[in-house]
Amino acid sequence: MASRKGSHQSRGNGDKYSVLLPTYNERENLPLIVWLLVKYFGESGYNYEIIVIDDGSPDGTLEVAEQLQKIYGEDKILLRPRAKKLGLGTAYIHGIKHATGNYVFIMDADLSHHVISNLFEFIRNREGGYDLVSGTRYRGDGGVYGWDLRRKLISRGANYVTQVLLRPGASDLTGSFRLYKKEVLESLVERCVSKGYVFQMEMIVRARQGNYTIGEVPISFVDRVYGESKLGGNEIVSFLKGLLTLFATT
Repeated sequence: MASRKGSHQSRGNGDKYSVLLPTYNERENLPLIVWLLVKYFGESGYNYEIIVIDDGSPDGTLEVAEQLQKIYGEDKILLRPRAKKLGLGTAYIHGIKHATGNYVFIMDADLSHHVISNLFEFIRNREGGYDLVSGTRYRGDGGVYGWDLRRKLISRGANYVTQVLLRPGASDLTGSFRLYKKEVLESLVERCVSKGYVFQMEMIVRARQGNYTIGEVPISFVDRVYGESKLGGNEIVSFLKGLLTLFATT
């Protein structure tokens, strides 16, 4: 770890990373993901901020976030809550309005991503000149762990159909671990019309349309330890509707 720390600090160039963390009922997971992020950025020497966008969680997630803000400081933990659950896409749109970094990470707050091992690879790829870097479960040594057969089939099937219909130039369309140049993210958000789970897919499709360069980092996705998955029948129907809309309009 020492060699990574040194290499990061030697690149000190004034960059700042904003991490957008949409939350809904993540009181058990939030302290862990925030600790991991603070640990990584603290050791790497990069400037950062973590923006928690809670959608009115009834389990007390916002109260936990407030305690984390007291621990790590208001300059590092920003709270930008909303009154109710309004969708993943709108959470990112809301969060980016408050981001002061010139690079923006988006990721899940449920510990499904191996944060420490992957952040370094995302930043390294970004420094290679890509406009956005996306985590992929379907290339290299990436993979999914802890899902039952149904979830795997849904994910693989959705990705396959999307590849056939949209030919997006990226191997994982529905993943939610990405790093954007802020101005690129702002441009894509302005053009996106999806609000739910289709939002991630549309962002990649719009990036391809805009001739933005996309880097990929193989990631291991691990099913959540605490809490319940947000994926249900309504989300699947919404995804299919969104996919057909994108196919018809792009």
